[in-house]
Amino acid sequence: MSSKNDKPLGRGLGAILGSVDMPPAKPQSQHTVGSNSFIKLESIEVNPYQPRTKFDEEALQELAQSIKTYGLIQPVTVRPVENGKYQLISGERRFRAAKLAGLTEIPAFVRTADDVQTVQMALVENIQRTDLNAIEIALSYQMLIDECHLSQTEIAEKVGKTLSTVSNYLRLLKLSTDAQIAVRDNQISMAHARAMVPVEDEQLQRKLVSQIVNEALSVRQTEALVKKMLADSGAPKTKVKITLSDEVRNFQSELSKKLKTKVNIKKDISGKGSLTIPFASDAELKRIISLLQ
Repeated sequence: MSSKNDKPLGRGLGAILGSVDMPPAKPQSQHTVGSNSFIKLESIEVNPYQPRTKFDEEALQELAQSIKTYGLIQPVTVRPVENGKYQLISGERRFRAAKLAGLTEIPAFVRTADDVQTVQMALVENIQRTDLNAIEIALSYQMLIDECHLSQTEIAEKVGKTLSTVSNYLRLLKLSTDAQIAVRDNQISMAHARAMVPVEDEQLQRKLVSQIVNEALSVRQTEALVKKMLADSGAPKTKVKITLSDEVRNFQSELSKKLKTKVNIKKDISGKGSLTIPFASDAELKRIISLLQ
């Protein structure tokens, strides 16, 4: 599944970031911090903590053509570093496209930030505004945990996602390198990958990926196959978590908010399941019944 040219993916941040020393933030420039300025492209360096590892060349060319016609409308964000240089905090895609368009300078918002703030801003901006693949998002979340010391709950609040969404992305990092590459390259979906998480053996994971791709298996078929593989391998029985559709998960969330209690929906591979609404007292039960009526 992988090749020598594949960018390695692992369980930690070094897989996409490598060992990077960020230069200290020392405002030594002609541009005022907090200002919007035009800065020469040659004075801007990319952020080594940028989570994106792949840029669509065709999309970059399209953006470059748009920039040639209309200019760069949205400024990038930079921070001053040593020797009159600037480092990108966000906007690397725009920066690359501007280079392709032949610009020599671009509009930029200049601000100061320590390394942790820079990491946070770059990651949050990218997660919210760009089309990072699922593995890059997962690694970005992991970086916010490892480098910025944020909890999953804090990450969810910063990026505007539910805690379960953040947790589901992080689970992808339990997969083998080959499986992560398959997700990154859109050979299998995130839902397929989540179904594979209970399989710890890397050879079985590779077999699963090949079967999903070659037989165009659905997520439900993958979940059934995972259950069978675990049984055949003699591994301890693991309950395979069935992936709920976005529609069902949204309903579960909305009902929980309406009833002010955590509603839980479970399904098995056959499609059967249960909807559980817990209560702590007779009074709470009456309140829930009243709301439902």
